[in-house]
Amino acid sequence: MPIQRAKPVETLYDEVAGYDLVLTPDAPLASAINRRLDVPHFGTFATTPRRLAAGRKERAEDRSAFLEVVDRTDHDWKSISYAVGNTLQCWEHQGSIESILTYDAYVDDATEAVVEIMAELRSTSRRLTEYTIEADSVAVVGEDQLTELERSILPDEYDRFDLFTDDKFEYPSFNVFESSADIVDAILDTVDAETADDVAVVLDSNSRYSSLVESAFAAADVPYYGGPGFVDDPHHRSLLCLCRTAFRGSETLVSDVRPALTQMGVDVDITHDDKRLHALDVPETEWIRAFCSTLESQTFDECLAEYESRTGASLDLFRDELAQLGLAETRIDERRLDELAYYLQAYEVPVDRENEGVLLADAKSSGYVDRPVVFHVGLDEAWTHTAPKRPWVDTETQFERYIQQFQLLLQSGVEQYYLVQDTAGGQPVTPCLYFGELLDEEYERFSDLQSVSHTRTFDGVGEGFEKEPVDGDAETVRNVSNSSLTTYVNCPRDYFFDRLVDGPDRDYFKEGNLFHDFAEFYVTHPDVVDDAAIDEVVDLMLEEATPYFATSDQPLRERTYRIGLETIVEYLDDQRPFRDDFLTPSSGWGENVFAEYFDRPVDSPITERWFENGALGMKGKIDLVSDPAHLLDFKSGSKKSRRNVIENAAVDPPGDTPDFQAAMYLCHYRTERPDEPLEFTFFHFLETLDDVVTGDHDVADTLTTVSYYPWTFDEHVGTRDAFDVLLDGYNDCVATFEDLGYEAYAAIVERLSFPETTEKDELRDSSFATEFTNAVVERTSDSVDAEKGCDQAIRALNGHRQKTFFEEDLDALEDFVAGRIDELNRHRAGEERFPVEGPGGEPNYRRVDHRDCILEGASDE
Repeated sequence: MPIQRAKPVETLYDEVAGYDLVLTPDAPLASAINRRLDVPHFGTFATTPRRLAAGRKERAEDRSAFLEVVDRTDHDWKSISYAVGNTLQCWEHQGSIESILTYDAYVDDATEAVVEIMAELRSTSRRLTEYTIEADSVAVVGEDQLTELERSILPDEYDRFDLFTDDKFEYPSFNVFESSADIVDAILDTVDAETADDVAVVLDSNSRYSSLVESAFAAADVPYYGGPGFVDDPHHRSLLCLCRTAFRGSETLVSDVRPALTQMGVDVDITHDDKRLHALDVPETEWIRAFCSTLESQTFDECLAEYESRTGASLDLFRDELAQLGLAETRIDERRLDELAYYLQAYEVPVDRENEGVLLADAKSSGYVDRPVVFHVGLDEAWTHTAPKRPWVDTETQFERYIQQFQLLLQSGVEQYYLVQDTAGGQPVTPCLYFGELLDEEYERFSDLQSVSHTRTFDGVGEGFEKEPVDGDAETVRNVSNSSLTTYVNCPRDYFFDRLVDGPDRDYFKEGNLFHDFAEFYVTHPDVVDDAAIDEVVDLMLEEATPYFATSDQPLRERTYRIGLETIVEYLDDQRPFRDDFLTPSSGWGENVFAEYFDRPVDSPITERWFENGALGMKGKIDLVSDPAHLLDFKSGSKKSRRNVIENAAVDPPGDTPDFQAAMYLCHYRTERPDEPLEFTFFHFLETLDDVVTGDHDVADTLTTVSYYPWTFDEHVGTRDAFDVLLDGYNDCVATFEDLGYEAYAAIVERLSFPETTEKDELRDSSFATEFTNAVVERTSDSVDAEKGCDQAIRALNGHRQKTFFEEDLDALEDFVAGRIDELNRHRAGEERFPVEGPGGEPNYRRVDHRDCILEGASDE
């Protein structure tokens, strides 16, 4: 079915102008018709059935009924709310308050009490039930939109008028924006304080658009109404948040109360967000901790007064509401607090509003908006009603009401503007499901329909971000660390937000730093660390990490720390004595918790060695120079194999989990020790945690060591090291090359070139494989299977290549880093936008830290 064209209000008025009374399904539509009156009219002209019966503006009878039942019964609040909602809904659709009692599954003590009490109340529904229309001539506009209860007041004779014509409505183009902020900017470009009374914004009141539009209008001094309600008041939300914090226990994080802190003007550094509030000893949170500790001894009214005293806010409306609920003098406990929170979420507490300025209309509550200019914002699946799943509701009829209401809403205003997004938070936006019933086109997103794309151009040409000249140049990046490079390679825009947005300290960073500090201290002062000192170190680590963990986790963390420390001691004892004569003294790197605790300096030339290699564009911190040609890094995470280390350092293209640490450090270190084979070891000191517990621990299982050779792999194939790989492999390979001998092997491969491919089938089909096999077969005895041995040898050499760094690998990384630094500086200088996709293509979103800040698709075009 196409979108039916709605009759203009002027047309409707012309059709009903001669009637004594006009009934409409929607109050704004009735008001719009009344505004067209051009002759005096005695009494009510256009109105809704509810307003006619009540004789005034409709009130939220569900809230009034709830308050009455709460005051007169002892049933729990959720049961009362559930029963009130069902009773009113059934009454609306069946026309009688007692009709709910015919549905046994929905009848209980609370429902019976609600029916009994509500039958006595002078509610709008009861007035509708009893009302009789006395007008002589009655017109009903949009009768299909009226419920059974609303139709009950209609006289025997009345004239019907449709809301729609038989014509098709040609909807305007969807204006597709990159972000919700761009949509708000577009509205602000059109609306100001002078034009506000001519504009309406229709949106989902629970969406992100609602708060953004309200904030933007407030900042621009554009008046508006119909926006935030009682529960949206920042102080109301803040007070409720603080009260609930008192019952969450000791594991409440600072991030849980940050909205309240912000509202109170308390500035707590974002680095504390992941720390437990009650274990964090900072002055800024002292009042909240004290507030939570005494809350259960206070009444709601006393709690309110204390909050007002602290913030200077006046919460008279909140105090009045507590009085209505009978809570003002009640002592606070968790049950009462939960009931209060439920009530505030379930019911709209009335607030006084100035009805001037831009009208903010809720997409699921409004059927018509009478403003010359109407912005329809979002138009996504949040605009779709959820039909009541109750036996007294005719779902097909209700769906037709929703469809008609949606069509009418789409055509509200003389000028309509549909402002939408194709993606939000990196995910496709689903258009409102009603479009599937109304449009003939096949579509998946708004851009598949009649649409106009509004893309901010980054270079300042045409529409887009306005550029203002500023003095000064962008700071040039000359060196990158492994963490920066891996973030940039995975997703350049995530790298950008890493620099732009502060984040909280992480537990694993804190623990990792503590283990590193201990290792540095132990290398320098092994004589200080005995069993008693280990106990002290564990206690100190627990104290430092306490804000990050639940109290119940302490035994496990204590055991983990002790095993990690003992494993570090075991490994470092096995490596002694360390040589440091080949390095210049170091001035130390930062502070060391244990050096400060034991009052001993750490100034070793072989630990925590910071480097910035400007020629390579690389920087980092070497944990330990184990010997002149061997670097070591302490890791608290899971162990990776040699193959994983080499794969993660690949640059053509980068892998899904890039990690260039070993390769970058070897790049730097080979400039200090050129032409020497080098080694890099990852020491995963927690890898054997379970083995220690079971008594089957081997420190060798914690180590992953990769080698670097200062020559190409092709050159390496002919070396004694490569030949030794063949003698430590498959059985036929060992037999063949023991029979052949190194001298003959070296002579054969000297004139051959190993293929660049690493694919097994391509290697077997290569000319190298053929020539190599023929030459080996000629020089070995019949007692060995030389052909099978050569096939195994090629696989063994290829496997060795995939577990080892060679000259070409580090050369490629150096070129890659130089290219990324050039790119990075172009982005920073504003020549290019930071893209979402890195050199390896689509990001691995599991490794993206700022997922909510990154848009995809059209945002990069």
